Amino acid sequence: MAEISIISRRDCEFIDITGQINGVIPADLKCGICHIFCTHTTAGLTINENADPDVRHDLLKKLDALIPGNEGYYRHCEGNSAAHLKSSLMGISLSVPIRNGKLWLGTWQGVYFCEFDGPRSRYVKVLFQPASE
Repeated sequence: MAEISIISRRDCEFIDITGQINGVIPADLKCGICHIFCTHTTAGLTINENADPDVRHDLLKKLDALIPGNEGYYRHCEGNSAAHLKSSLMGISLSVPIRNGKLWLGTWQGVYFCEFDGPRSRYVKVLFQPASE
C-alpha cells in the first residue's frame, strides 16, 4: 500500500498522477491490479487522454456547464456544493491492471486526480493486488 501526495494549484484541475502511481508499484509486482482511492469528498479520479491537454480543458469546461458553482438551491454552508457533485459524478476509485510492473493503460490514457475545490494538499491511497496464478 502507498499514499501519493498531490498539491493542486487551481480551483478546478485535472492532475496527471500516472507517473506517481507507476513510481510506487513494488519492484517485484509484475502482474496484478492497482486500486486507487481518493479520500476527499470534493475531488475525484478518472482515466482519460493524456496526449492533448485540450481534452482536460474541455472536460473541465463541460463539468462547469453541467454543474455551475452557484445555484440558488444549494444549501451546503461551505459554498462548495458544486465540488461535491462533481466528485460524485467522476467517482473516487479506480482499478487498473498492472503488466510488466507498470499500469496497463491504453496508448493515450493517463490517470487523473480531479480537483474541484482547490488549491489544496491532497492524498490518494494506492493498493496493489498480485495476480493469482
